Amino acid sequence: MNILITGGAGFIGSHVVRRLVRNYPTYNIFNLDALTYAGNLENLRDIDTEPNYTFLKGDIVDDGYINKIFDSYHFDGVIHLAAESHVDRSIADPLAFVKTNIIGTVNLLNTACSFWKGEEANKRFYHISTDEVYGSLGTEGLFLETTAYDPNSPYSASKASSDHFVRAYGETYGLPYVITNCSNNYGPNHFPEKLIPLFINNIIEERPLPVYGDGENTRDWLFVEDHARAIDLVFHKGKNHETYNIGGFNEWKNIDLVRLLCRLMDQKLGRPKGFSEKLIAYVNDRPGHDLRYAIDASKINKELGWEPSVTFEQGLDRTIDWYLQNKEWLNNVTSGDYQEYYQKMYAKV
Repeated sequence: MNILITGGAGFIGSHVVRRLVRNYPTYNIFNLDALTYAGNLENLRDIDTEPNYTFLKGDIVDDGYINKIFDSYHFDGVIHLAAESHVDRSIADPLAFVKTNIIGTVNLLNTACSFWKGEEANKRFYHISTDEVYGSLGTEGLFLETTAYDPNSPYSASKASSDHFVRAYGETYGLPYVITNCSNNYGPNHFPEKLIPLFINNIIEERPLPVYGDGENTRDWLFVEDHARAIDLVFHKGKNHETYNIGGFNEWKNIDLVRLLCRLMDQKLGRPKGFSEKLIAYVNDRPGHDLRYAIDASKINKELGWEPSVTFEQGLDRTIDWYLQNKEWLNNVTSGDYQEYYQKMYAKV
């Protein structure tokens, strides 16, 4: 079986690629990534010489290239993770999110439909999305798979659009698809622009910890290795034309999370109690900042047997340890030195 994973050098994608390469040695795993700022081949050093792994440098916006690789490798399945995903960046440059998240997804859909025509029963298009498409919750309630879409940022609007296109291609062209909407991911290899890796890095460097607004915004947190396990399960066992919500059952207010992170970091760095909390700096709130996300993941639990393997405290402890043990990785991704590794390993790709 030949599987195309888009965005496989990114944070979540690298964990999915590693899992499938190691757990399914008879599969041929093709990792397509444009290697923008968050795509990092150092995330996959441990498996990049495996015989069932191939890296492809390319952009899903390039429909000619997408057709070329489909023609060359005859993919049986697509796990689509490639996306612009940072809300702040979407506010500054929404068109970049339209190009990658909408046009790029439609390019993949068009090509899959073209090459899989008449063979749909043996194929699968798996689209990974976000809980942000559902909008904002109040103090109570959970997002269900049937919750109406109500995106509030250019990022979530672009992901909502891509979700709709996937479903439309399923209904119009018979494309066999599954969709998952996940909560906030955290864990090893996360590019330090999102809250947890950014604050870990800032605490190490004793830099300010910028907390939006009053810090009361609430998120559900999902350990990335649990997400990769869920993706594996949905790809193999999920039902066509179904949506599954994937959540960590870990709701935390941002300020409470930051304080927990400060306490754990101070313990691990041998700093006095309360040292890192002094770095907290409240800043003006982000435009369109949703108050609360929380996922009901009972469907994937009941139908496929998935549940988180760690509590948030356990996952956060493992995440901090990884960053402290991989300072070279952190320094490289923040300085751009990992590009030298790409040139060395894949200069001819």
